[in-house]
Amino acid sequence: MGHGHSHIPSRGKVEVGTRARNGLIAFLVVVGVVAVAGLIWLWPSQGEMAQAIVPVYDAPGVTYEHGTIASVEPGCEMMQDSGSEAPCQTANVEIATGEDAGEVVAVELLGPQAQAGLRAGDSIEVARIATENGPIYSYSGTDRLPVLITLAVLFVICVVAVARWKGLFALIGLGVAAYVLMGFMLPALIVGRPGMPVALAGSTVIMFVVLYVAHGISVRTSTALAGTLLGLAVTTGLGMVAVRAARLSGFADEAEYDLSQLVGGLNFQELLMVGIIIGGLGVLNDVTITQSSAVWELRGAAPEWTRRKVFAAGMRIGRDHIASTIYTIVFAYAGSALAILLLLYFTNRDTLALFGVEMFAGEVVRTLASAIGLVLSVPITTGIAALTVGPAKEPIVTPHHAAID
Repeated sequence: MGHGHSHIPSRGKVEVGTRARNGLIAFLVVVGVVAVAGLIWLWPSQGEMAQAIVPVYDAPGVTYEHGTIASVEPGCEMMQDSGSEAPCQTANVEIATGEDAGEVVAVELLGPQAQAGLRAGDSIEVARIATENGPIYSYSGTDRLPVLITLAVLFVICVVAVARWKGLFALIGLGVAAYVLMGFMLPALIVGRPGMPVALAGSTVIMFVVLYVAHGISVRTSTALAGTLLGLAVTTGLGMVAVRAARLSGFADEAEYDLSQLVGGLNFQELLMVGIIIGGLGVLNDVTITQSSAVWELRGAAPEWTRRKVFAAGMRIGRDHIASTIYTIVFAYAGSALAILLLLYFTNRDTLALFGVEMFAGEVVRTLASAIGLVLSVPITTGIAALTVGPAKEPIVTPHHAAID
């Protein structure tokens, strides 16, 4: 008979330092109370929203009707008369609503509409313009709701099938986050609340809900939450400094100019900074929960390690995570700004000189501010987690001898 020797210590319960845990809880309680108080104080009333939002009315005699495309023909009368070679098609649409329900009318599809791939059977919305010579119909939009609903259902099925209960709870947290964003943050900005307090209060509440609902209430989750909030603070401070130092106005394209006509008191510099904060939430959450979990697993596997050794091992994991996540941020912003990037090729100016233009400089500031906050959140979260978990108080199981036949 021989003897086998096991030198791997058994994984024990992860010990949590009392002082570190109490300090962590106190910090989160204070931040949480301040965030909820800010939410209550800044939440706009229905009366304020009614005064701030003035509906944009169409010209008299304009209504919007639904219809189904019966056929699509190449070319259209408008382009023939103008001599233009821009893409143009004529859709014969059977009207389903309004005064002309049941009639088939010609609707011209110009430019982007002609390139969207519309075909017979598609449901579209048309604008009906009443004139002395009879109604004129023009394309207004396509009914894309069935496609969007299908994608949403597939998304939910995939999340629940793969992540199970955690995926379901993550979806619930996402729903709460959407409510805070759409029900509080955007309305508060519209009625003229200060942008930074709105962003910080809303983002903090979102992070509390998302992390605790998806990952459960525990010290491990709390360390990730603390790291997220501190990373968010870094991103906010850096974003404020960068936006002002770069003299960015927040007006990058026509959407901002249109919005300024509807919301007179909106500070677009603050709106840009709010966008930086919201844009970094998801990636911060991903990084911090991963780092917190890594430290917990390291402590469970090596209870005899000092906090310094745990932190060093956690940072080795974090560096790999940083390397991959930086690509995520940069390519995500590059994808959303693809049209802007393409414009770089159609100018006779030096490429570096174009970064003096707001549409380019704004994207760079947005990307780098989020990336720096993300990178610094790794050592912050790893340090908090390493301080929170202490070496095992119970003696490590000594090597044992197992008889082998």
